[in-house]
Amino acid sequence: MTSIQLPLALAGWQLGAAAIFGLILLIVGFILITFFSIWLRALLAGAPVGFPTLVAMRLRGVPASVIVDARITAVKAGIELTANDLEAHYLAEGNIIQTVQALIAADKANIALDWQRACAIDLATKGTGKSVLEAVRTSINPKVINCPDPAGGRSTIDGVAKDGIQVKARARVTVRSNLDNYVGSALEETIIARVGEGIVTTIGSADTYKTVLESPDSISKVVLKRGLDVGTAFEILSIDIADVDVGENIGAQLQESQAEADKNVAQAKAEMRRAAAVALEQEMKARVEEMQAKVVEAEAEVPLAIAEAFRSGNLGIMDYYRMNNIKSDTDMRDAISKGDEKK
Repeated sequence: MTSIQLPLALAGWQLGAAAIFGLILLIVGFILITFFSIWLRALLAGAPVGFPTLVAMRLRGVPASVIVDARITAVKAGIELTANDLEAHYLAEGNIIQTVQALIAADKANIALDWQRACAIDLATKGTGKSVLEAVRTSINPKVINCPDPAGGRSTIDGVAKDGIQVKARARVTVRSNLDNYVGSALEETIIARVGEGIVTTIGSADTYKTVLESPDSISKVVLKRGLDVGTAFEILSIDIADVDVGENIGAQLQESQAEADKNVAQAKAEMRRAAAVALEQEMKARVEEMQAKVVEAEAEVPLAIAEAFRSGNLGIMDYYRMNNIKSDTDMRDAISKGDEKK
């Protein structure tokens, strides 16, 4: 290598190194510009998150600002959560903001709720219209459930006492969330259905509707003893009967319907008997016509028999005249007797 080529080679290496160094500075500058405000906000809030973690979040498609804000909220409330915990719940399609808020609310109310259980409740309520924050708030401040639910199209729960009188009732159920059993348990719809079933059963076991009207609290007492909150996400605190009213006389309506049905059956049977009688009458008429035809046929053979008697010599002319006289006399007497009957 000549003395001229050596400085040129050194100059090429220096330019390459400078380009690499400039690229590194550009990347570092881009990272600083992109994540500096987030990193500084977390640092000043006492919940620091390193630059490598922020960059890794960006590569995984996780919004770093949301994770940092959730961590700052938790740390400020005295709850230590790592960025990795928050990121894992976000990647599981959980709502980290509401989960953190629920955890804070439970901590302030001295309710035992850890991060893993809060995440499980949040994921379990996803798509149900509920949230882990609502579950914690209901555990702190019990909520009232109307039974029946007005959104279902019914305003009362109807039962029939033993005397056949309908009783209409509305109840208000006060419940509190049972966070230990919230995951995989039944929700409000099951509570409403079970309370409605208990009310109908209690009304149906009453001897008269007056008993229910005199002691509406007997309904709530009986229903509470059934343990309706088993297997649900709630604990029933009380069942209050908001309204009791008398409905229709179902027993009388059923008896009337039964009487109408019996009448229709009897009419149908009578119609069957009438039709059978008419058919029998027509059959008898046909048989009478048949017998009359036989008589006419037999009478038609009489002249033939007389003629045969003449030919065989068994009947004489005088016998024939005497027979005609007797026949004429008989016809006259029949005509006279029929004339007397007409008078």
